[in-house]
Amino acid sequence: MRIKNILENYLFITPAVLIFAIFYIIPFIYVFRLGFYDWDGIVPLKDAVFVGFANFKEMLFQDPSWWQAMRNAGWVTIIALIFQNAIAFLLAWACDREIKMKNFYRVIFFIPPVLSEIVVGMVWRFIINDVEGANMINRMLTAIGLPNLVHSWLNDPNTALTTVAIVHSWKGFGWGFLIFLAGLQAIPSELYEAAHIDGANAWRSFKNITVPLMMPVIILVSILTVLGTMQAFVLIIGLVGGEFAGHTSVPVLRILAVMRDSSRFGYACAQGISFGTILVIISFIQYRFSKERQPKTA
Repeated sequence: MRIKNILENYLFITPAVLIFAIFYIIPFIYVFRLGFYDWDGIVPLKDAVFVGFANFKEMLFQDPSWWQAMRNAGWVTIIALIFQNAIAFLLAWACDREIKMKNFYRVIFFIPPVLSEIVVGMVWRFIINDVEGANMINRMLTAIGLPNLVHSWLNDPNTALTTVAIVHSWKGFGWGFLIFLAGLQAIPSELYEAAHIDGANAWRSFKNITVPLMMPVIILVSILTVLGTMQAFVLIIGLVGGEFAGHTSVPVLRILAVMRDSSRFGYACAQGISFGTILVIISFIQYRFSKERQPKTA
């Protein structure tokens, strides 16, 4: 019976393991192998030139465009971690309280994440940038008496990346909102009642109950934010119109540009493997930090 139970358990997980192997493990191994070749994506791989770690060395020491893309992604991620998650947490905290129409707000706040990224990018491009003379933001600034703030938000290298980051935060805060709301609703109300009886005000309850118990959720949302933001590219394509300019280029767009413009598929694979490794390291660091920050239990 024990052997039968073990076989049944393995039988249930076999489909998931096969799907994971076919769509993740095997492609990863193949891409990792391609990273060691100078391959244009056309000739058979057996005719490609094996270059060893040359692609990785070029990326690390001889490609400033790659590191510029990494810095751009880092800046967008920092804004998302602060601005996007702060909005998500505050809105979740508000909807967790007894306010009117809170169920309606929950639905409204989750609409942006389920919209198509390319559509959102094109709509915001119409709102922000000069598209056939219709720039809603600049017209609004002029109408309220602030013409000195009128700007070409996506064409100026000094504001384009921050504009992209703000639009990305608007698009993605709904996911964090739902996760934060679920975490807040999991906190027993008896803890707040006991704190109130002991004379704790709203700030002390928030500081000593809400924040410590929400710390694992906050770290989880932070990890998902980093992984999602660092890999963002569809929304940026919709915003900038497919022109991978240096001031809005991010790692995925840089990899795509290497394949599209120079047909260096081997070098692009090396970049992809390195980028994935960086994300894994960042996630591991955040996970270790979250383990240290979790409250100790007796």
